[in-house]
Amino acid sequence: MVKKTIQVPQMRGVQDLLTINEGQTPTAVSIERINANPKQPRRWFDPAKMAKLVESVQKYGILEPLLVRPDGFGDYELIAGERRLRAAIELGHKEVPIVSQELSDEEALSISILENLQREDLNPLEEVEAILALLALNLKVTPDTIKSILNEAANQKKRKLDLTENVSRQLEEIENLLSNLGKFTAESFRTSRLPLLNLPTEVLETLRKGQLEYTKARAIARVKSLEKRTELLERAIKENLSLTQIKELIQQLEINQQKPPERVFQERYSDLGRRLTQAGVWKDTKKYKKLEKLLNDLEQFLSET
Repeated sequence: MVKKTIQVPQMRGVQDLLTINEGQTPTAVSIERINANPKQPRRWFDPAKMAKLVESVQKYGILEPLLVRPDGFGDYELIAGERRLRAAIELGHKEVPIVSQELSDEEALSISILENLQREDLNPLEEVEAILALLALNLKVTPDTIKSILNEAANQKKRKLDLTENVSRQLEEIENLLSNLGKFTAESFRTSRLPLLNLPTEVLETLRKGQLEYTKARAIARVKSLEKRTELLERAIKENLSLTQIKELIQQLEINQQKPPERVFQERYSDLGRRLTQAGVWKDTKKYKKLEKLLNDLEQFLSET
């Protein structure tokens, strides 16, 4: 399987390491000799997609060797292919095919990031974090510094002021790398992706796990109340609400804040009745008994007031 390559500015030769050359023959090694990369940029793996990969590996084997580098102690450090390695472990394989390369720490991290960026199921949050990490690595600064450079350049341009020589040079490097990735300009990355990092923590985690689309997450993030935001987030995931439905619920929340409490309760009762009818709870004996208990508790509560 041939993978698409991405050229990395200032790191000549790294793009060649993203594909397996014809002259390189994969070697089968014990899984026990492969150690995880402590700087792996990806932190979460979709269980459903992992299950599909496990099924594929079980049927066809590992079609693309893992990329590793010697760890200096006779074993290897994994650079690219963690999902394949996890699938092999789950299936009880003893060995996996590898291609070993002598890589610097900088090259190893770049390849891990680039492999992450080339995934088809990459979500916007993973994308912005990976690109920031790649930019920071190439400019030898922190991700926060990259954000500062982009914001400073935008502010100076807005005020029609010249950039300092250092910021101008750094901005040019950022533009070059983003151009090679073929995804954003520096300004579009700043305006359309960086704001993602300012979303509430629970919304970020939902995005990172791929449980909700970017547009839906941004809409829910505008709800100021943590309690209401969390409730809406959970409901959006559970009921697979559309963006239109989410916006309607947010609008209703805003209206409810201006309504008398008794009217809000009446409307909630009506909504619950409608949803229970649509769900057909009585068709499920277990759910029906649970609902009946809740109704009995409510009746008991009302009799005591």
